Amino acid sequence: MKQVAIVTGGARGIGRACALDLARQGFDIALVDLLEEEMAATAADILALGRDVRTYQADVVLHGRACEIVRDVHSAFGQIDFLLNNAGQSQPKGILETTEDEFDRGMAINLKSCFNYIQHAAPIMLEQGRGRIVSMSSLNALSGGVTAAVSKFAYAAAKAGILGMTRALAKELGPTIAINAICPGVILTEVGTDVTARESEIVKGIALGRLGCADDVARLVTFLATSEPCFITGQTFVVDGFQFNV
Repeated sequence: MKQVAIVTGGARGIGRACALDLARQGFDIALVDLLEEEMAATAADILALGRDVRTYQADVVLHGRACEIVRDVHSAFGQIDFLLNNAGQSQPKGILETTEDEFDRGMAINLKSCFNYIQHAAPIMLEQGRGRIVSMSSLNALSGGVTAAVSKFAYAAAKAGILGMTRALAKELGPTIAINAICPGVILTEVGTDVTARESEIVKGIALGRLGCADDVARLVTFLATSEPCFITGQTFVVDGFQFNV
């Protein structure tokens, strides 16, 4: 059976890995990202897997643009089975250094974007009688996002908001739609290559003795997107190898 997924932030990193893994499982993919060149490369890899793909260069904070994209995806494919809210941006600043505009922008990218795409995709899923949603939070939502070196209070606050939104929407959208959140720990991607300088130090506090990779997250996303029937909703899944020093 044909399945269709929207992946925001799908050009690189975790989003790219998730889009490719979903394509391997038979999903046609709609990618949403600002990074046009990287998104085109990911789209080419999806096509090479034999799946259809559409790309949308867009800022996920724009509510009206989200509406246009979701409508276009539905018009093109005739259905929307899965939404992955993956777009996000870290903000390594403390409260004394963060401007109001920076705080608002962080909330918009990391939290409001989820609202934008869920609000427009959910009615389609409800009408077709099925749907799955996963929103990408962060281990920072649980740890507070603070280390001795840097504070990520605004990022942590926005990502924690995703967890509350997920629980509330599980009640509101069930039983037709299952919605869950994922909190990745330290994941090694091209976006976060700076962690390699501290890899040996970080790994000491991870029970499985290594940094995570994007595919570790992607495999869980695919499971949540494809499990049928699914008795899992409103949950937060931590993918961190048990990072016990946070």
